Amino acid sequence: MSTSTNLPVPKVALAIGAHPDDIEFQCGATLAKWISQGAVVHQVVLTDGSKGSWDPDVDTEWLITERQVEQRNAAITLGVTGEVLFLGQVDGELRDTLELRREIALWIRRLKPDIVLGHDPWHRYRLHPDHRHAGWLTIDAVVAARDPHFYPEAELAAHRPSAILLFEAEEPDHVEDVTGYAELKIAALLDHRSQLRSTMGIDPDDDGTQAAAFRTRVLGKLTSDGRLARVAEGEAYHLIDRV
Repeated sequence: MSTSTNLPVPKVALAIGAHPDDIEFQCGATLAKWISQGAVVHQVVLTDGSKGSWDPDVDTEWLITERQVEQRNAAITLGVTGEVLFLGQVDGELRDTLELRREIALWIRRLKPDIVLGHDPWHRYRLHPDHRHAGWLTIDAVVAARDPHFYPEAELAAHRPSAILLFEAEEPDHVEDVTGYAELKIAALLDHRSQLRSTMGIDPDDDGTQAAAFRTRVLGKLTSDGRLARVAEGEAYHLIDRV
């Protein structure tokens, strides 16, 4: 399978993630690169992140609020100037419903992205159900947004993105060269402070060793993705360019 590299920089991009921090993990460097080249980037986070703690005694209402703050801080770190939207579905209970598909499709029509980024719903053996459902919602909402006979009562013109980039791809065939944007990606990830222990393996009393190991893991993934297209650092996707 041949691997393409570097889509034209979009005027507008929309990244759709299942949870706070998914966008930064999967396409943070790509977004930072595009923003530096003039793109307007929007983010949609589908769930409230309320399961994102290993502490059985954590106040989940606090966690929901905190994760929104962290997502906004991460967006600022990347340079996001567009919308950061939270659809508030319960973490771990996301479903591909017609109502939620409509909500996302209408946001696509309002924001008019050239490129939509989201989870690959065809990825086999995916453990987390929210990622599977988020992928189907993204694909199905793009189809609904592009076709004018969906939701005529909304009085929003149909919008057809030029491409979809699916991250966590079962069959990656496209790489965005993100050489030089790794540190912004890492900084944005570290803005998700409630996730340091559970997701990044960094304990509160870390002397710097665990943080360094996390940084090495992120850089290693960028390097391995980059090899697919013979670039120093990359983020890999499956590209759908017939939308």
